[in-house]
Amino acid sequence: RLAINAGSALEGDDQSAVAHFLEHMLFNGTEKYEKNDIIELLQQGGVEFGADINAYTSYDETVYQLTVDSDSETDVAEFAFGLDILHQWLTAATLTESDVASERGVVLDEYRTRELTADGRVFSELEAIYLGGTDYEDRPPIGTSDAISGMTSAVLRRFYDDWYRPDNAAVIVVGDINVDEVEQQIEELFGDVVARGVHAITARGGEV
Repeated sequence: RLAINAGSALEGDDQSAVAHFLEHMLFNGTEKYEKNDIIELLQQGGVEFGADINAYTSYDETVYQLTVDSDSETDVAEFAFGLDILHQWLTAATLTESDVASERGVVLDEYRTRELTADGRVFSELEAIYLGGTDYEDRPPIGTSDAISGMTSAVLRRFYDDWYRPDNAAVIVVGDINVDEVEQQIEELFGDVVARGVHAITARGGEV
């Protein structure tokens, strides 16, 4: 798992839907893995999208989930590949405007399925009652249809750079593993990750 301590509650006034939309975008490519390469490469190793590779966004967090094998020699390489994907998601999202345009329809379909059904409308009304006056008010993870339709790579990039940073993320590995070896792998791969965005000054000890 790659857990980011940021969800829709941390969106700015002009950032409705951005946390969830960004979750979708990380499956659309990184600097190392082009559009859909991540899913295709994992599927070649027997990983199924949905069952073994998925993600979710809530008010408070965004979590990316991978399930890979780690028993045989081949599986060890697959496990290292899984960690590399997590590293790319944290540090190297491409977020191109063309990919944003392509993903709008997918996110809008999810919005309609989640929000415009009878159950969705009831849930929205209950949320308004329980969350009114809190930091979660008017910050549903799915956002609004207008915000989704108007999403841009610049808005996504700002949220990504602000919150996808090492002091705001955790890598979680659970399974039949050698803990010391996995910890060393994580330290070697993620040890040089630096903050970006408005939090970079604090995270880098004053260096921008």
